[in-house]
Amino acid sequence: MRVEKMVAFVSLIVLIPVLGFTETPRETDAKVEAALARFHNEVKAADQLLADAKAVLVLPEVIKGGFIVGGEYGEGSLQIGRRVVAYYNVASASFGLTAGGEMKDIILLFFSSDALKSFRARNGWEAGVDGNVAVWKKGEGATAAASQVHDPIIAFVVGVKGLLVDASLKGSKFSVMKK
Repeated sequence: MRVEKMVAFVSLIVLIPVLGFTETPRETDAKVEAALARFHNEVKAADQLLADAKAVLVLPEVIKGGFIVGGEYGEGSLQIGRRVVAYYNVASASFGLTAGGEMKDIILLFFSSDALKSFRARNGWEAGVDGNVAVWKKGEGATAAASQVHDPIIAFVVGVKGLLVDASLKGSKFSVMKK
């Protein structure tokens, strides 16, 4: 019975965009600003990293959870020069050693024009398949300047709340949304 409830929960998370429970642009924009504030609070070099990035994809309050079967979903915006150029969602599903749930903010910084162009050209861009993403964890070089960055795309996971600690983005699919 417990597994059935978790499968239903994960299915609901994955089906949210299909069912039409998406946020309005105004709601998404407000959550994006709150996520950027958390990014500034948790990452000392946030100002410099944002200034040096070609673009930033901010996905606030991404929900991830499951028991054996897991899922993840969140919505956010891609900004170039602090202007929203598109809205995106992230979704993934997994099967295996998963137990618990969490909410987190995902901040993707694009330092390469080619990586950004590739990301924007492909709807349904999948981390680890269509491009590699270096995930920086709190305390692991979060004070480094962008001039020391050698990866074209770097992700920060901030504002984590919950009992599932998993900073991996492999298999996460990022898709453009029409709002």
